[in-house]
Amino acid sequence: MMAARHSRRLAVVAAALVAAVVGGLPAPAMALGVNWGTMATHQLPPRTVVQMLQDNGIRKVKLFDADAGPLDALAGTGIEVMVAIPNNMLGVMTDYDAAREWVHKNVSAYNFDGGVNIKYVAVGNEPFLSSLNGTFLNVTLPALQNIQHALNEAGHGDSIKATGAAERRRYPSAGRFRPDIAELMTSIVQFLNASGAPFTVNIYPFLSLYANSGFPLDYAFFDGTSSPVVDAGTGISYTNVFDANFDTLVSALGAAGFGGLPVVVGEVGWPTDGDAQATAALAQRFYAGLMRKLAANAGTPLRPNRYVEVYLFSLVDEDAKSVAPGNFERHWGITRYDGRPKYAMDLSGGSGQNGNTLVGARGVEYLPRRWCVASPNATADVQSSRVGDSVTYACTNADCTSLGYGSSCNGLDAAGNASYAFNIYFQVQNQADGSCDFQGLAVETDQDPSTNGCDFIIQIAPSLAGRSRTAQPVATTAVLVLALLAVLSW
Repeated sequence: MMAARHSRRLAVVAAALVAAVVGGLPAPAMALGVNWGTMATHQLPPRTVVQMLQDNGIRKVKLFDADAGPLDALAGTGIEVMVAIPNNMLGVMTDYDAAREWVHKNVSAYNFDGGVNIKYVAVGNEPFLSSLNGTFLNVTLPALQNIQHALNEAGHGDSIKATGAAERRRYPSAGRFRPDIAELMTSIVQFLNASGAPFTVNIYPFLSLYANSGFPLDYAFFDGTSSPVVDAGTGISYTNVFDANFDTLVSALGAAGFGGLPVVVGEVGWPTDGDAQATAALAQRFYAGLMRKLAANAGTPLRPNRYVEVYLFSLVDEDAKSVAPGNFERHWGITRYDGRPKYAMDLSGGSGQNGNTLVGARGVEYLPRRWCVASPNATADVQSSRVGDSVTYACTNADCTSLGYGSSCNGLDAAGNASYAFNIYFQVQNQADGSCDFQGLAVETDQDPSTNGCDFIIQIAPSLAGRSRTAQPVATTAVLVLALLAVLSW
């Protein structure tokens, strides 16, 4: 046990030395944060991701677990970190000994000069969603309390806080916690207030648009004025749903008696594929408006003239996330799977702090320039069940969300669909022998089959550090976030 801890400390110190050699952190882009998710079949090496954070002046990062790879790479950088405990561990964390051991392993082990600058521990992921059928109602608060008490006992409580979160809703002054959990939510908020922790809210204007065909497109962005919503309770005119969502939580906190509790936006973003409204152009528009708002310290109508602390969702696309919410789930990144920016983006909001272009990952290694496409046998009989079964198999084990309605590759014909499916499977399998065959329906080629707007990718090379894997895409785990739709009443 002692030897293992010593080895981990040496590894973290080594990572810190590497970070120091690579270079210091540039001026912060308004202390902007990003989410770093790892639900991908091929992950960028953690040190590549950290270098990308540093190159862009990003000083805060939110993780979805406490994996050693990212934490070791973050050592010595000074980047502020939020680690997380997923829902499936909430029950375990109701045992104080387990909570204390988790803190010892995932916080204390990194808490030393040159270690990791852990600021928050997020506990769970939207545990009060109605779809979870009350599974976590009785364990979330005890887990939150135990983690904070364990942090206190370990001597970290003054600088590291356990936190909880919520999502979005539309009408600010009507914000109230849902009646069936109002007492529980008030207890959680009271505990956060007593421990000096913020309440973390996820705000997704895209989801408001996606869920409601009558939702005004203009209202999802920060530059629109054609569809203002006047709050009947306050008379305030809201020109964008972000402000309305944020102030809904502020109203709910005020109604519970904690109107001054700090609020952090743990996730905010716009996807670029998987839906007709999920495009790079709309994402660029959304982020440009958000960055300008943050740079101006505009705040919101109920909390004006202040900087809103936000974590963009997310840094990199994740091709193994669950698509239960929609095909767009795998396309939230401001960069592609390989760390290449999807569009020009000024993280300084035009203030000149950070240049005008998002900096991509450096030194990324790729598999050979080979693709897998439908063979003449397949294109001659593309409607056969054999082709259909092969496409289904490929898409079950790889990410075909770009083929969906309204997505970037939706315009392909049947043969193109088959080629896309075969290639994405071929890449996920690291171009392994036999992975481009499909009973003679597929062939390898060195000619890029990409079309305008539809990218047939070459996957990044397997990396031990990035822990690439060839497993079927699975559902993601995430941080504690209490959806406003789940905790507030209408």
